[in-house]
This record gives sequence, C-alpha cells and structure tokens, in this order.
Amino acid sequence: MNILKKLLAFIIVSILLFHSIENTAHASQNISNQKPLNVGVFLVDLSNAFNSDLKKSLEELQKESGNKIKFTVFDGKANQSVQNDDIARELDSNFDVFVVAPISSNEDQVSDALNKIIDAKHPLILFFPTTPELIKTIKTYPASVIIVGDTEQGGTLEGKILADEWKSNKGILDKNKDDKIQYVILKGPSNNLLTSGRSLYPIRALNDAGIKTEELFSTFCNWQRECAKTAIESQLLTFNGKIEAIISNNDNMAIGAIEALQKYGFNKGDKSKYIPVVGLGGVPEAKKLIDQGFMTGTIVQDSKLHANAIYDVAMNLASGKDPIAGTDYKYDETGITIKIPYYVYIKK
Repeated sequence: MNILKKLLAFIIVSILLFHSIENTAHASQNISNQKPLNVGVFLVDLSNAFNSDLKKSLEELQKESGNKIKFTVFDGKANQSVQNDDIARELDSNFDVFVVAPISSNEDQVSDALNKIIDAKHPLILFFPTTPELIKTIKTYPASVIIVGDTEQGGTLEGKILADEWKSNKGILDKNKDDKIQYVILKGPSNNLLTSGRSLYPIRALNDAGIKTEELFSTFCNWQRECAKTAIESQLLTFNGKIEAIISNNDNMAIGAIEALQKYGFNKGDKSKYIPVVGLGGVPEAKKLIDQGFMTGTIVQDSKLHANAIYDVAMNLASGKDPIAGTDYKYDETGITIKIPYYVYIKK
C-alpha cells in the first residue's frame, strides 16, 4: 500500500511539473512574440550634448524594458525643414507615438508638421517650450501632451548661484566698488523661447536677492561654443576689467567663455583674476571645470529624467490612458504640460 501511495504521489507531481513547464514556455513565447511600442523621436540636433545624452538615455531604457518599447531617433540637424521632411516621410510608418522637439519658434514653420501628425491620429508628445498658440492647438487633441524642462526654475537657479557667489566674495568680485554686478550674457538663438526664459530669469533672481545689475553686453551665439569664445575675447578687451559676471544660456557657450577667460589669464586658480561664469545643462566638461574651480556652477538638465517621462507618457498614450496615469507627474497651469525639474551643480 505504501508503495502504491508513493507511486501515485510521483505521478501527480510529474503531471503538475509538466504543466508548469508547459505554461512557463508558453508565457516565454508570448513575451518573445510581444510587439514593442514603436516610438519615433524627432530631436533638434544630435551634435548638441543634451540631445546626444537623451538619445543614449532612451536607448538604455529600451534595453531595460525588454521588448516593451523601441525608440527610433531622428536628427533635425538644427534645421526645421529637415525635421519637417523627416516627419512627413514617417507619417505612414509603423510608429505608435510621435515625440517632437520643434527646432523653430516660428509657429507657421512648426504647426504644419504637428497638424499632419494630429490629422493622422498619432499620439503626440511635444518635447520643447511652446508658444500659447501652439499650446491651444495641442490642447484640442486629446492624445497629446507637452514635456519640457522648467525654464523659469532653471534660469532662477542660475541667478541664485551667482547671487550666492556675489554675496560670499563681493569684496573681490565688485571690481569698481559700485555695489552692482556688471554682466555679459551669452544667448541661444533669437526668437527662441528657451533663450528668452534663460535670459530673463537669472537677472530677475539677482534683483529679487537685492542685487543691482547692469548689462554690459549680450549676443546671440546659438548655443555655439566657438561663438561664445570669440565674443568674450572681444569683450574682455572692449570693457577692460569691467566684466564682473558671465551668464550663459547653456553650458556649451559657458565653456567657450572659460576658454576665452583662460587665454587672458583669468579663471585659472587666482582669486583676484576670477570672473564668475554660470551655465545650464550639466554636461560633463562643465562639471569638470566647476570641480577645478574654473567655472562657478551649472544647472543640470537631466536627460534620464526627461527620457523616463517620455517612456511613461508614451506607454500611457499608446494604451489610451491619461498621459500621467500611474505616475508622479503633474500638469502645470496649462493643463497639458509636464515640467521636468532642474538641479544645481556647484563645487562641493
């Protein structure tokens, strides 16, 4: 009888084990056959450090997701016509979601491509600061959302870094002892919403901190390092010791400014020959200059945070859910925009 019981138990266990293996194999087969969410990402310019880092962050998320999502990234080469052509060509492709970072702030140049995506009923993530008119257009289309860095916060933090530096070392930095910061500002492209915000809010933050300011010079360098280097070389000679701070709309131009300063012996470790320089982006080269004490600080635009937001929102849009369902994201006052925070990087 004991032998019979043992035999029966062995048969039952074997049957259960067989079914378990069969179910596991079936589940694995379903996973391997699962079609990934196909996302087309149309970026401004992959030669730009943030865009390049964002592409890498999206690729890392794609690997981590298994077979859930596939990102295909297009390089707009800083040319709106190139991006428009890319979008038009891919409208009939198998993309489940379109992610677009418009290059131009000109609504006429951008809206045509966006309207084509909307007319084709593709879910849309707009990945860039937008004008009120474009927000109205996007808001009428339910399967859409805007994801942007918090431009006001980023510019304000730049101003706060400079305010702290000024208050801590005013005796050295206030070269003409007039209790006022004489500054130069390096700007991105003209008529660009990032440029206007990153130029306005640092100065407002300085003034809010009770610091008087005077602009000596500003120039549109279109995010370019070499332009910034040339501009600062020229202004150092023009203003001959009057420049007390350099505010840059991005790190690339800030690095160019540092190169110009160092050419003339500034920002190489001598506190008496130091001009504060602040940037925005958080690129590795800027962080290294900050750690060395040659640059004052930067505001980090974290590509991983932006990539995570694109991933989460794309998955929700494709499944017909609210874009922020099951996430910690919140809409701003527009009711359609998610703002990704920045954070400060200074020497520890």
